[in-house]
Amino acid sequence: MKLSRRLFLQHSLQFTTLAAMAQAFPSFAAERSTVYPFSLGVASGSPRADSVVLWTRLLPDPLNAQALPAIVYKLRWEIAEDDNFRRIVNKGEAHALPELAHSVHVDATGLQPDRWYWYRFMLGDAVSPVARTRTAPALDAVVSNLRLAVASCQHWEFGEYAAHRHIAAANPDLIAFLGDYIYEWGPYDTRHPGKPRKREQESFTLADYRSRYAQYKTDPQLQAAHHVAPWIVTWDDHEVSNDYGNDRDERLDVNFLLRRAAAYQAFYEHMPVRLHASVSEAERFSNMRIYDRYDWGRLARFHVLDDRQYRSHHACPKPGRGGSNSVSNAECSERMDPNRTMLGQEQEKWLGRGFASSTAKWNILTQQTLMAQSSQTAVTQEGDGKFWTDGWDGYPVARQRLFDDIQKHKPANPVVISGDVHTFYAANLKRDFYTRSSPSNPVLATEFCGTSVTSSSRPQERTDQYVAQNPHIKYGRSDKRGFMLMEISQTRMLTHFLGLDDVAKADSGIATLSSFIVDEGRTGLSFA
Repeated sequence: MKLSRRLFLQHSLQFTTLAAMAQAFPSFAAERSTVYPFSLGVASGSPRADSVVLWTRLLPDPLNAQALPAIVYKLRWEIAEDDNFRRIVNKGEAHALPELAHSVHVDATGLQPDRWYWYRFMLGDAVSPVARTRTAPALDAVVSNLRLAVASCQHWEFGEYAAHRHIAAANPDLIAFLGDYIYEWGPYDTRHPGKPRKREQESFTLADYRSRYAQYKTDPQLQAAHHVAPWIVTWDDHEVSNDYGNDRDERLDVNFLLRRAAAYQAFYEHMPVRLHASVSEAERFSNMRIYDRYDWGRLARFHVLDDRQYRSHHACPKPGRGGSNSVSNAECSERMDPNRTMLGQEQEKWLGRGFASSTAKWNILTQQTLMAQSSQTAVTQEGDGKFWTDGWDGYPVARQRLFDDIQKHKPANPVVISGDVHTFYAANLKRDFYTRSSPSNPVLATEFCGTSVTSSSRPQERTDQYVAQNPHIKYGRSDKRGFMLMEISQTRMLTHFLGLDDVAKADSGIATLSSFIVDEGRTGLSFA
């Protein structure tokens, strides 16, 4: 692994030099393309009160990464107060580098807080789609409401992206995507097969991951969701490799860090995110920081977490493998090791500081996977149960430390939003999941876990068993694909679980499966 890291750092330094040269000699940049270059649409994200990141990637043929020459292109960009661009508030030029797959990230600054804007890119006579974005309210602003859409897990092979069409139609202020934006395997095609395929054409190289993102971003309904509002994003495992943790994958591949760095670079090249200033130039993709905070005035603070890059290796994996397993306490004492971490020490401390400094009405832990304990077998006393080690159940002491920080710092109205498990869950979180809530074992936070956009799940009968075996989980639904829509005000959070009629149909209808209320100042959920 040391060899892989050293080779990658050499590559990163070379990339840094090339990037600097491209910016230093803009006269070398081409200013037009003979074919329409904006096939992947545009996107915005990472909104602050005075800025937002604008993104695009030049690629005329999404299934042919060599469709453009390996030269620098100079684009123009504009952001305006109206969709006709009569009131332009900022504009400029940006360079699309071949070393970054001709992707472009513009941090559009000088904007007014709590405003809708429209933006576009231009290369010669070619004009990108016009899309809408917005800034966050000022940090001290008292905000009346926020409409938030939450989605995750969109395996190309398992259905159409009708959920994204409904997200766009819901007219959200903000979209949170909680991981598995791509899956690292599957055939390359611009059509959704609509049914599972065998695991094939897995991504290992930077070119592989770039092609996978390009394939996914051809979907017009996914593009529509990007064009309607800014996104905040984090990653899960399939942006890299199934069930990876830290520097280890299922295969125990000695070159895994090189693969992870390639996947992280491709993630950056296709997401509207900033590169964090705390990470050195040479290690930007070998150790890319994704966790961050986003404040929506004094209404909401989003604590966006990374539970992949810094976690301890999985407890008690199967012989000769990395990754997850399902184990009982008797089979796996390692699971309870107090030194094990899900977030890493630095991120744990960062999260505690975020709790302590927050003045927001709602503190939303924006993260990948189910936090509530979810035993796969009946539990009658402490020590019982069988647990899946890839989720928080594989790191129960780390989860307790997080709960300790909530109790210590008392952030207002903590709510956890989750994905990964392809199932709608609504749960109350407490320190001791084995006993009933009481003054000595209070509900500390509420969790809403969304189902997948397309990825398949277990039969509903099995989920019903999980809910019965884990009484703090108040609702579970695994037979539907879709997303969550949250309406957040000063006095309550109303969460809707929205399920598609048929994930195989691009024009599928959608219905509300269930809705829940969390009242301001009261922990725990109730059915709406």
